[in-house]
Amino acid sequence: MPNDWRPDAPFRARPAKLLGVPLVQARGVTKRYGSVEVLTDATFDVEPGITGLLGANGAGKTTMLGMIIGLHHRNAGDLQVFDSDPWTAGAEVRTRLGYAPEHHTLPSDVGAFDFVEHIAALHGLPKVEATTRASDALWLVGLGEERFRPMGTMSTGQRQRVKLAQAIAHDPKLIILDEPTDGLDPVQRDAMLDLIRTVSESFGISVILSSHLLEEVERICESVVIIGEGQTLASGRLDDLVSTDSIGVTVEIDGTEAEATQLAQHLTQQGFPTSQTGRRLNIEGTDDRVFDIARDACVSLNIGIIRLHRRRLSLEDVFLDRLG
Repeated sequence: MPNDWRPDAPFRARPAKLLGVPLVQARGVTKRYGSVEVLTDATFDVEPGITGLLGANGAGKTTMLGMIIGLHHRNAGDLQVFDSDPWTAGAEVRTRLGYAPEHHTLPSDVGAFDFVEHIAALHGLPKVEATTRASDALWLVGLGEERFRPMGTMSTGQRQRVKLAQAIAHDPKLIILDEPTDGLDPVQRDAMLDLIRTVSESFGISVILSSHLLEEVERICESVVIIGEGQTLASGRLDDLVSTDSIGVTVEIDGTEAEATQLAQHLTQQGFPTSQTGRRLNIEGTDDRVFDIARDACVSLNIGIIRLHRRRLSLEDVFLDRLG
């Protein structure tokens, strides 16, 4: 069990996060299944905090998570988790690591409490401590009153919370959440993201959040790793990857698509490249005059405006650019 556990404080705040001390370090990690090469050059660091792992379906995100946990052996490269090789020191690594898989296949006839207690015991906690931790974890995720219910009778949202509870029950240093909002409606998704942030900030537990939803990552993550074409396409703190500076203007017109096309041609001829999606135009340019020029162009062509705002480099822009 973790050396710093105290029975009187199962979930307590840890010291402030120390940036610059990577929890995970990957250098040129390669993974093959037979003749299929899933990863060819995955290189990144995961520092304390909440890190988003992004990539298209089949990009190798789940494979990468499996290697971090120690379930898969890499074919080449170096991978360190807590300064240890997770393949050779898997048991030691997993005492400080929690994992919530993407799938929802949980034993339907087992109560949530029994399941979380069992997982806590697998991480090395004695029976009494595992019992205490399981109860505390389920109360923390909002399932205190429902903790003895069979998981087969629970909703998707409740099962996602059970998976989070079992990931944190042994008070790990890092938890890995694979698509933790899968199957949730917008309200449930917001609640789950708020819960993940609370767990991280209040108890000093770092998070790797694997998701295909850019908005989720941009909302709660401090850093991001983008995987594509078998390698790391981008990694680092979000503040460094995205920009607060304007990269252009978006205008949605109150008119027809033909009028939008006319406006796009007019702006392009003035030296401002413009892309069109229906009645919405993205006008490129860092010149401060772009906003006024777009507005004046609409006036001169007698085209109404529904929305006009400055565009800034977003995580979606970075993601699509790196994926080509």
